[in-house]
Amino acid sequence: MLGELINPYYLQVASFILINIILGISIYITLSTGQLSLANAGFMGIGAYTTSLLTLNLDVPILIGIIAGALLASLFGILIGIPTLRLQGVYLAIVTLGLGEVLRVIFINSEVTKGAVGLSQIPHLGREILQSLMNLGFNPASIGLRNNQFVFLSIFLLLLIIVIIVIWFIHRQNHSRVGRAFAAIKLDEKAAESMGINVAYYKILAFAQGALLAGFAGALYAHVVGYISPADFSYHRAVEILIFAVFGGSEVIWGPIFGAVFLTSMPEFLRFISEYRYMIYGLILIVMMATRPQGLIDLKLLAWLKQRGKIIKGRVKDGSTNHKDM
Repeated sequence: MLGELINPYYLQVASFILINIILGISIYITLSTGQLSLANAGFMGIGAYTTSLLTLNLDVPILIGIIAGALLASLFGILIGIPTLRLQGVYLAIVTLGLGEVLRVIFINSEVTKGAVGLSQIPHLGREILQSLMNLGFNPASIGLRNNQFVFLSIFLLLLIIVIIVIWFIHRQNHSRVGRAFAAIKLDEKAAESMGINVAYYKILAFAQGALLAGFAGALYAHVVGYISPADFSYHRAVEILIFAVFGGSEVIWGPIFGAVFLTSMPEFLRFISEYRYMIYGLILIVMMATRPQGLIDLKLLAWLKQRGKIIKGRVKDGSTNHKDM
């Protein structure tokens, strides 16, 4: 019965949506301090290649490889964040985009990464989970699933748990001292500095966190797909990640999440024009910047929805009270 409800293809699409949500949150963090970074595709590539090389050449466990890829990407984020502290706006965007392209060129010309051919036969996350459980005596048939169905289901559930944890952590951080410092720096950097906020520290912290999540997403992507190449981390990917935040909204965490879900799902519903995806993304970017630069979801919309919810809740409560009085 369960096997009839599970389609591996849709589970894979859902897994890509979850990975893109992590990427959308990664750029949301840097935007929280007013920094427009387009290096996230490069950080994603660092995470993907690090874990792939470790697991392929050194037989490192997938978990260790993913953590190593994320940490190395975060280190690169710090190294890039320090010299670019004085840059803002379009200047920072150009520099970080250039750095991302430098990383891609290194991937292409390095023998270790096998150049433009890319790396194949990367250990598959779902198959490793299945094999580990089967070694403990588990059989997918016992719950009505085929092996390939369980592989994709296990990946989806694991990614879902990871995304929930990431959203919870960032949401908590937004309501902490760090989140308030990020918001103050974004509103007025000089005023924040005059209030005693260490602007350099928090901007580097945001860069490091964004790079960490981007590298983490790249490492997961490598073990979900099983093959990577430099083309996966080109400037197209950087623009795609940016559009998640521009389209959904960068003021609140739910903006890039919505953007990632909608824009990743859209090609599946518009398959007949999927080859024009980046052209459509470009048009969306132009239209959104002209009509609604804050994105679809912003603080005002959330405040309105919250107020609307209170009104509806109050009406329901009053209605139930009146009913009891009758």
